[in-house]
Amino acid sequence: MKTRRSFLVSILAAGMVGLFGSGTARADVPIKVVASFSILGDMVQQVGGDRVHLTTLVGPDGDAHVYQPTPADARSVAETKLLIVNGLGFEGWMDRLTEASGYTGPVVTATAGVAPLQMAEAEAETEQKAEEGGQADQDHSGIDPHAWQSLANARIYVRNIADGLAAVDPAGAETYRGNAARYLKEIDRVEAEIHEAVASLPVERRKVVTSHDAFGYFSAAYGIEFLAPVGFSTEAEASAGDVANLIRQIEKEKITAVFVENISDRRLIDQIVRETGARIGGTLYSDALSKADGPAGTYLGMMRHNIETLVAALGG
Repeated sequence: MKTRRSFLVSILAAGMVGLFGSGTARADVPIKVVASFSILGDMVQQVGGDRVHLTTLVGPDGDAHVYQPTPADARSVAETKLLIVNGLGFEGWMDRLTEASGYTGPVVTATAGVAPLQMAEAEAETEQKAEEGGQADQDHSGIDPHAWQSLANARIYVRNIADGLAAVDPAGAETYRGNAARYLKEIDRVEAEIHEAVASLPVERRKVVTSHDAFGYFSAAYGIEFLAPVGFSTEAEASAGDVANLIRQIEKEKITAVFVENISDRRLIDQIVRETGARIGGTLYSDALSKADGPAGTYLGMMRHNIETLVAALGG
């Protein structure tokens, strides 16, 4: 009788576990994660896989420089287990959003460990404001936030993301690190493709014009020089003098191709094309992915699309 009772208790316990889940099963429920913008969101999804329920605040073709958070964003941040941001001043609105949401949980800064680039003009402006007793805007402090444009930096992003996910979901640590290892191998392959593609271009043709200064890390890593009429942020406006100087440089150096960006107003680029005779070389993706069915639906797809577009225009 005692044996029969023990057996029934075991069956009942097993049924309760199946109905409500054990501690291990609950750990397998996707954890809520918020990423600030689409490029970072894709990296998080690649590492997190089906263990994360991802919300991306600034979606495909969205401009994080000028983004205005919504009440829905505040709710998403308030409910998340982990918030992942780019840092380096890219999301100038993030502090306001986290304060409004009341979020006090862990934050992963994907660029932690990246050696940031600075633009001399912006650095000089920062120093001038300091001398005048003013303070430079956080978003325009001279630090270039577009670190993902270098695949070497992308490796840092991936490791930071994997570590952050493992910290809030220890049961999934092995999965996250395995996904990261696989993704890092894909990054290696794309980086090799980019180096090979750039090597196919004559050195004198490795110079282009884009809408805003978003490709500094790409330039430093791969040897293509990017010129832009405005600075790091799409909020900035080019002065007439800046545009005139750029037009003179294009004519002097015989730069043949200019590129529009998916997040930028192209009217300024169209003006430069009219006044120089340069041609539109295509669309580059700088700060945001395309929609999933577009040419840059993933981060690595974006990097491949950009180098293919550059080579097609510069090699012709």
